[in-house]
Amino acid sequence: MFYSFLRGIIRVIVYVINGRPTYLHRDELPDGPYILVGPHRTWFDPIYFALGASPRQFSFMAKEELFKNPILRWILRHANAFPVNRDHPGPSVIKTPVRTLRQGDLSLIIFPSGSRHSSELKGGAAVIAKMAKVPLIPTVYQGPLTFKRLFSRQHITVAYGQPITIDRKLKLDDAGQAQVEAQMQAAFNQLDQEIDPNFHYVDVSGEKHHEHPNA
Repeated sequence: MFYSFLRGIIRVIVYVINGRPTYLHRDELPDGPYILVGPHRTWFDPIYFALGASPRQFSFMAKEELFKNPILRWILRHANAFPVNRDHPGPSVIKTPVRTLRQGDLSLIIFPSGSRHSSELKGGAAVIAKMAKVPLIPTVYQGPLTFKRLFSRQHITVAYGQPITIDRKLKLDDAGQAQVEAQMQAAFNQLDQEIDPNFHYVDVSGEKHHEHPNA
């Protein structure tokens, strides 16, 4: 109930600020639980990922420091978030989302890079997907990268890709992880090209990976 209420409020807010976004291929999203994975380009791209995949609801990881505030903790808990210690993740970072996905009511949003300022893909998404027996759905965001630039009305597009299924027989050692990461990166590149063949990402933190004249 709270999740749906919050989603409705957020949908109105982002529409007023930036207008109506474009979502590509959302009608092809699976009916059952899945994991949305994508490059983490701005702090609000998970909001657009989740809005586009409505009415499905999502769980997501949040740094445990956010849960120290009792009001924010209540909001996060009711928005299906769970705390993660980034320095010492522990087994719960895998067990909690696996258990949630197996229950079937919620899907999950994970950014394999782990950070908005890193292009290195981590292996947690593949492990969770394999254990929970759900597909990875590659997803990309293109649009403004800061809250201030949202008001510029630069158009936002989110594209969902074809499911990546982790073979139960695939051993997720270094070679196996590299195989899945290559699949994800190829899917991200394909989706970016579909939205805008001239797209190049700029990290607005100053740690530039690529440049984009409209970012």
